[in-house]
Amino acid sequence: MNAPLAALANDRFLRALKRQPVDRTPVWIMRQAGRYLPEYRATRARAGSFMKLCQTPELACEVSLQPVDRFPLDAAILFSDILTIPDAMGLGLSFAEGEGPRFARPLRSKQDIDRLGLPDMASDLGYVTDAVRMIRHELHGRVPLIGFSGSPWTLACYMIEGGGSEHFARAKSLLWDDPASAHRLLALLARTVAAYLGAQIAAGAQAVMVFDTWGGALSLPHYHEFSLRYLREVAALLPRGDGAARVPLILFSKGCGHSLEAQAETGADAIGLDWTIALDDARRRVGDRVALQGNVDPVVLYAGTSAIRAEAIRAVHDFGPHPGHVFNLGHGIHPTMDPEKLRLLIDTVHRESAALFASA
Repeated sequence: MNAPLAALANDRFLRALKRQPVDRTPVWIMRQAGRYLPEYRATRARAGSFMKLCQTPELACEVSLQPVDRFPLDAAILFSDILTIPDAMGLGLSFAEGEGPRFARPLRSKQDIDRLGLPDMASDLGYVTDAVRMIRHELHGRVPLIGFSGSPWTLACYMIEGGGSEHFARAKSLLWDDPASAHRLLALLARTVAAYLGAQIAAGAQAVMVFDTWGGALSLPHYHEFSLRYLREVAALLPRGDGAARVPLILFSKGCGHSLEAQAETGADAIGLDWTIALDDARRRVGDRVALQGNVDPVVLYAGTSAIRAEAIRAVHDFGPHPGHVFNLGHGIHPTMDPEKLRLLIDTVHRESAALFASA
């Protein structure tokens, strides 16, 4: 079970998610454990394959801690992959170098969908919860630990396409041609995601996040029917405690700024924003219903130092001296980025926000 909040040396991230006052804006970065770090590349080479890295708790723990050891981040995130659930459902996940994920047995018929069942969290996904326990222990209360999952719609995209896709033609066609099967698949995935995140919480995750990476690929009506509906279902089913011990839930629907108000009504504690949404506008739209996380364009980290500082300062002032902001990029950090650019970004956010809160 989770240690009491008081055991944390740095609880800014959790306080911000609960819209409580902080002395400076907390920072963590999507894909903060990854290929831009030379120490990650060394561990990945030692593992021999990406799947081995994900499925070996000791190695997953090692790479989860690397960015926290290097940078003054305010949270750690479990190192894993969003496709662990489909793999546990028997679809046969593999990663070809330079080609991304592939499933040996994608869902290509109604019968394929009907055959799916809820995976067993202990036997099929125990390596993930083992990693959570190990990371939580090795953090020694320095910062909170985030667990995560892909969203039902995003997982369905990969399961139906058999991998990544430019247009998601098979997945989106299912929504028109056989909506009953689509809803059956998404309902099963919502139950699975909730159980999976619940298992991570039981193992020690102090916040959890759902990545709806491909929500923005849908039309507005389809987004509400086939993605947002099941994000609400995950939030409703997720066992995360009550009161002060309640574990916060972050939802991130990339490319879905059109529906912030509806996202704020899902039952989540925080909404992730990509870089196409202004923080001040988003805050006006959702009010104090949820915290906000985001949202600088990751590509700015290829720019010069003055541009990086300016973007960090802009984000801090766009949100303003209000509770409920977690700074992040608008999507994951790019693998060829200079790590010292990230240090500059983190330091600027911390310094600028501390001055802003002190003067407010």
